[in-house]
Amino acid sequence: MAVRKLAAVGFAVLMELTSLGATAQSPQGSSQPAAAPGEVPKAPPTTAQAKALITERFKAADSNHDGKLTRNEAQAGMPQVYANFDKIDVKKQGYVTERQIGSYWMKKTKDQMQKEDPIWN
Repeated sequence: MAVRKLAAVGFAVLMELTSLGATAQSPQGSSQPAAAPGEVPKAPPTTAQAKALITERFKAADSNHDGKLTRNEAQAGMPQVYANFDKIDVKKQGYVTERQIGSYWMKKTKDQMQKEDPIWN
């Protein structure tokens, strides 16, 4: 039961991350319309589709296609990543990778779940 809840909360956090990136940069030809301000966007039905959406947003924000987001690239394409850049860039390298972003948000999700239901988590 806790595993399902973790997946659902993690999924919600990832969707928040991608939806905020989508408002800053709306790629043409996207299969999902942009959500209205204050409206929660529809979540993809599977984890694989959610990962694909995050990958798409990351690639769109990565203007020089080196697999790394600098602070300026994050500011332009993924505002939530920009807002948390120093927390994600734990090695202080001046860039973040898609993997680092995923790790940060999963840790944040687990911490939130522990706070909400400490007995089961």
